[in-house]
Amino acid sequence: MRKWWMLLMLFCVANVFAQHTQGDSVTTYKYRVTLKDKKYNEYSISHPEMFLSEKAIKRRNRQGIKIDKTDLPISRCYVDAIKECGVSIIHSSKWNNTLVVGTKDTTKCDQIKGLHFVSKVELVAIEKPHPSPKPGRQELINTEQEKHDSIKVFGKGTNQINMLNGNHLHEMGYRGRGMTIAVVDAGFHNADVIPALKHANILGVRDFVNPDDDIFAEHNHGTRVLSCIASDERYVFVGTAPEASFWLLRTEDAYTEQPVEEDNWIAAIEFADSVGVDIINSSLGYYHFDKPHHSLLHKDLNGKTHIISRTAGMIAAKGMILCTSAGNEGNDEWKKISIPADAKDILSVGSVNNRGLVSFFSSMGYSADGRVKPDVCAQGSMACVLGSNGHTTYANGTSFSSPILTGMVACLWQALPNLTAYEIMEIVRKSGNASSTPNVKYGNGVPDFMDALEKGRKLEYKRELTIN
Repeated sequence: MRKWWMLLMLFCVANVFAQHTQGDSVTTYKYRVTLKDKKYNEYSISHPEMFLSEKAIKRRNRQGIKIDKTDLPISRCYVDAIKECGVSIIHSSKWNNTLVVGTKDTTKCDQIKGLHFVSKVELVAIEKPHPSPKPGRQELINTEQEKHDSIKVFGKGTNQINMLNGNHLHEMGYRGRGMTIAVVDAGFHNADVIPALKHANILGVRDFVNPDDDIFAEHNHGTRVLSCIASDERYVFVGTAPEASFWLLRTEDAYTEQPVEEDNWIAAIEFADSVGVDIINSSLGYYHFDKPHHSLLHKDLNGKTHIISRTAGMIAAKGMILCTSAGNEGNDEWKKISIPADAKDILSVGSVNNRGLVSFFSSMGYSADGRVKPDVCAQGSMACVLGSNGHTTYANGTSFSSPILTGMVACLWQALPNLTAYEIMEIVRKSGNASSTPNVKYGNGVPDFMDALEKGRKLEYKRELTIN
């Protein structure tokens, strides 16, 4: 009897061990590897055409931006040496000189740490297969949508564009044509088949979470965000820059919240730069992660502590503009903005209601080092968006105030093509109705884009006088 029990116990232990081993075998550990330098690089900043697109180079030249060492790809010999440790390369960031590697064997981390050119190795994700299959696509509703009277050419989106005085830019012919916008989000469910988006000029898509996924079958958040800019169904819903061109980039894993999503985001931003994007909308923000020790403290909101914010602060230096959601924690315990909304040289966007009053949920500033945040506000309470079923609906969040503003920034830059990213952002801030007395909830307030256009034209005129 005793022998039988011992055998049973050994079987149970072996079975548990087998299950544990099997579970580990399908768990992927992702590490951020920071490199010390870019020595032995096969590229040179004197030949940027070897690693940047023609459009990206032209954007820099137009704004007087020099190519520098942050533009250089990571040294190939370093990448190869890290791969020889038996890991896969998931992402690389030339701006930060970092790699994200994946492995099922955590001992590989120690091997990488021992390489002479590696300065830091951090665990950024522990990923297991999702427990259940993802839901299929939602069916479209084919019934015709209600049209508004002939006065409301923007349909249900009328208030959110009129509040910014953006309707007048549209009337002048500035609807985003010639501008390229990257929408960085969690998925774009049905965005490829919704009738109101059929005229959207989508240049391409990339998935930085799982390249094998279909982003049009993923989360619907990005579809709603995109619709605020790209929807173009007169008298039903017209977005703020329907004639712009778009790259749709997925970086957010809706099933989890881990620091690797910062790296996904960075990879998308650098991709956007490489293909010549002008403006980036990011309706994403982070302050709480699955592992408590990764979560933020208020003192971290300084634009420097987190890699996502440091990277966001480099975007304007590459000639692009980032518009990002301030966050929806204004009525929660956290209350403050999230990252990367704390970054320098971006437009972080708070939310107001249809009367221009601050939304109760809109996250508050300032940044930890005293900079005005949010930068500006737009309508995010009861904002008109398109659902996955193709019909208009209403949604709350700075996730929607940000793209509404993004579209208007695209129209403004279309009208003022000679201004730099820094100059466009500054005139947008200065055109806010609270720019003389900014505060922690409202920032510089709601911009008047006709006022911004006038300020921009004056700036262009002064520049011409100086040149002549």
